[in-house]
Amino acid sequence: MGERWTRRHGGVCELRYHLVWCPKYRRPVLEGAVAERLEALIREKVAQMGGEVLALSVQPDHVHAFLRVDTPYLSPAEVAAGLKGYTSRVLRREFPHLRSRLPTLWSRSYYVGTVGQVS
Repeated sequence: MGERWTRRHGGVCELRYHLVWCPKYRRPVLEGAVAERLEALIREKVAQMGGEVLALSVQPDHVHAFLRVDTPYLSPAEVAAGLKGYTSRVLRREFPHLRSRLPTLWSRSYYVGTVGQVS
């Protein structure tokens, strides 16, 4: 990572996304060990997708992630779904209190904005 541009299959791209999502009912459950594990899981999953976490903020009731994704065939919706599905599955398995308090960890909605430069 580290380069600004990604060159793949005859094309050049620079994809950066700002993602925001919340726990179901916006409950403040992302604290302490849960927040630390969530950060590690997000970084792990983004790396698996061929990307890099540029900035990450886990608040008790929402998550902000600023990502660089080097795979142009992944849509922003696929990136959001991949992160939410993977982190929910692992966190609910490792922290049983999340299963008892919430029917699902994440709400169905999310925000994604693309960030970049045009010359």
